[in-house]
Amino acid sequence: MSTTITTLPGIGFLPFPEMSELLVSELKNRFDFSQKPKNRYGDLFYYENKGCFESKVYPYWARCVLEEPFLIQFDSIGEAAGELKKIQRNWAPYFYTCFRRGNLIQEKLPYINLKDRKFPLTIPQSAMGIYTLLDEHTIIASAKTQSFLPAGTLRFVEDHENPPSRAYLKIQESLTMANMFFGVELPHQNQKCFEAGACPGGWTWVLAGLGAQVYAVDRAELAPQLMKNPLIKFQAHDAFTLKPEDIGKVDWVFSDVICYPERLLEWIKNWLASGLTENMICTIKMQGEIDWLLIQKFADIPNSRIVHLNYNKHELTWLWHNY
Repeated sequence: MSTTITTLPGIGFLPFPEMSELLVSELKNRFDFSQKPKNRYGDLFYYENKGCFESKVYPYWARCVLEEPFLIQFDSIGEAAGELKKIQRNWAPYFYTCFRRGNLIQEKLPYINLKDRKFPLTIPQSAMGIYTLLDEHTIIASAKTQSFLPAGTLRFVEDHENPPSRAYLKIQESLTMANMFFGVELPHQNQKCFEAGACPGGWTWVLAGLGAQVYAVDRAELAPQLMKNPLIKFQAHDAFTLKPEDIGKVDWVFSDVICYPERLLEWIKNWLASGLTENMICTIKMQGEIDWLLIQKFADIPNSRIVHLNYNKHELTWLWHNY
């Protein structure tokens, strides 16, 4: 059998782990895209018709989108790797079968970092393709995806001793995304941050660790080691009842508060109208069925992005930078 490449007419979506149902729901309720997938390869959904996705507005719950998928039929591992290398340098795998054969193909491709990363880091903005083995002689792949991350995945080397909660991973990823999208520097020495709903202090721990001054507000105190940190000022209060003028000018505003999205949106608009900050990162916590018209109001705010993080669960993250 000679190596053959067949262009496919459709589109593929790889959801975040354990988020397949939310992806299908978003396709139906946000995009009115109710067609059934032509095929499913592990967690990867392939749809034969691109439908509304020609506009390149994609589901939040998809960590990687195969924008221009194709099939490669091949005999040997070397042939498979060779065909991929002819197209572009960077390829990331998603395996659900033929794991050993897939790893051997990956070893023959140019190196990319598939390991857990150390924070802080910068994501190179270079094309990142994805491929999946369907069987020992067939690959589905796409050189064009919507993500610069390998298979849309970012995992950090975890600190199991110092952070007061695992929420610290979420702000590490959020800050990395803000740097990638907006080119903004991470919070640093002499910068001021305001964090609403800071307890027990996972986000505060990251910000202070970067050298920033943190004004942390919550009804409950932070972890004891953070309460002693000279970079951190704590106030016991309902953060959402404080006006921006009560806080004053800060470089960053953060919120991981559990609240209704409507209330968060109003709070965000108050901060934007105040002109007292240059950057915001807020978690949009979902309350039951997702109101996509409401989520669009967040997305419509100029200079902002909405993402689903690898460390998000049933929530989205809103990022804003004042250009």
